[in-house]
Amino acid sequence: MIDEGRRQAALDAMGILDTPPDERVDRVARLAKEMFGVPMVSVSLLDRDRQWRKSQIGLDGPEAPRADSFCDYTVRENRAVVIEDATALPEFAANPFVVGDPHLRFYAAHPLYAPGGEPVGTLCIVDTQPHPFSDGQAALLKDLAFWVQTELAKDQELDHAAVVQRAMRPRELPQLPGFTIAAAGTARGQLSGDFFDLSLRDGRLRITLADVMGKGTGPALVAAGLRASLRTAPERSLAEAIAEADRLIDADLGDTGMFVTAVHAELSADGRLDLVDAGHGLAFVVRADGSWERMRSLGLPIGMGSGDVEERRPEATILEPGDCLICCSDGLLDVVDPEDPITEVTRILRELGPDGAVREAVRRSRDPRATDDITALVVRRDA
Repeated sequence: MIDEGRRQAALDAMGILDTPPDERVDRVARLAKEMFGVPMVSVSLLDRDRQWRKSQIGLDGPEAPRADSFCDYTVRENRAVVIEDATALPEFAANPFVVGDPHLRFYAAHPLYAPGGEPVGTLCIVDTQPHPFSDGQAALLKDLAFWVQTELAKDQELDHAAVVQRAMRPRELPQLPGFTIAAAGTARGQLSGDFFDLSLRDGRLRITLADVMGKGTGPALVAAGLRASLRTAPERSLAEAIAEADRLIDADLGDTGMFVTAVHAELSADGRLDLVDAGHGLAFVVRADGSWERMRSLGLPIGMGSGDVEERRPEATILEPGDCLICCSDGLLDVVDPEDPITEVTRILRELGPDGAVREAVRRSRDPRATDDITALVVRRDA
C-alpha cells in the first residue's frame, strides 16, 4: 500500500499541477501515439480527487475524475499495468470509463515517480479497440515514462531556478531625486542570460545591464556570478569592477568560449554619467531635442579582455533635463524596425515615457519574431 499523504505531498512539492503545456512532454506523447498506434495518450498526475493531464492526445480536456480511473489503479498498484481488453476482465468490465466515454478497451501505463520515489502519475496509452501488448512494447513504454519523468524533474528544477533569478532582481527600483528610472527583463525560456541591476550609494546610481552569450541554464548561472562580482566592493571604480569581472570570467570559463557583453555605469545627482561598455554597444543617450548619441568605451566583452583596468576607461557625458539614458539587450533588436531601430525606440520613448517604453519592450517579447531574452532600462533626467 502506498502512503497517500506522502504521495500527495510529493506531488504538491513538484509544483507541476495546473502548469502550462510543455513541448518537451508533448513530444514524448506524440511519439508514444505513433510508436504504439493508439488514438489516445496521456501524461496524468493524480491529484486529490482528479487526474490532471500535463499532456494529452485524443482525450476530453485536461482533467477527469480520479475515482475509478485506470491511472488511479496504476498508481495505487505502483507498477506497470497492461489491460489488453477491459471488457474481458470482471474487475474492469463495469468501469464507467469502459461502459461510458471514452469506452476504453485497451490500456497500458507505467507509473511516473517524484524525486523521492513516490508514484505521482502515469504515462498511459489508450484505445477503444482491444490490443495485444508484448514484453518489448512494455519495455519501450517504461523507457518513454522515464523520459517524461526526467522532463518533469527538469521543470521543477527550472521553476525553482526561475524563482531565485527573479528574487535577484531589484525588488524596488531605487529613487534618485530628479530622475525617472524604469527597467524590466523577460526570458525567452524559463531562465534568462540577461540581467539588470540598479543600486544607490552615496547619492550615485550604479547601473548594470549585461547579456551572457546564449540563453538557458548555463548563461543564467554565469549572469548570477557576474552580478555578484560587480556588486562586491561597491567602492571600486567602474573600470576596476569590470576588469575584475573580466579576470574571473576568463579564469573560470575561458576554455568554454563563453563571454558577456555589458554596460556598467554610474550616474550622479548633477547628471554626470560615466559608462563602461564591454562589447555591448547598446547604450544611448537620447537628448531632449530628439537627437541621440551612442555611449561606447570600445572595450571587449567580459571574458575576452585582459583584465586590464586601463582598457576599461569609462566614457563620460552629462544628462541635461529631458535627456534619457537607454540600455537594452540585443534581443530587443528582433522586435523593432531593423532599418531604423533608434528612431522607433525614440518615438516610443517620447510617446510612452520611460515606464511605458519598458512595458512595451516586455510586451514585444511575445512577438513571434522574438528569439532571445529581452531586457530594457531607461533613466530620464526630469525637466
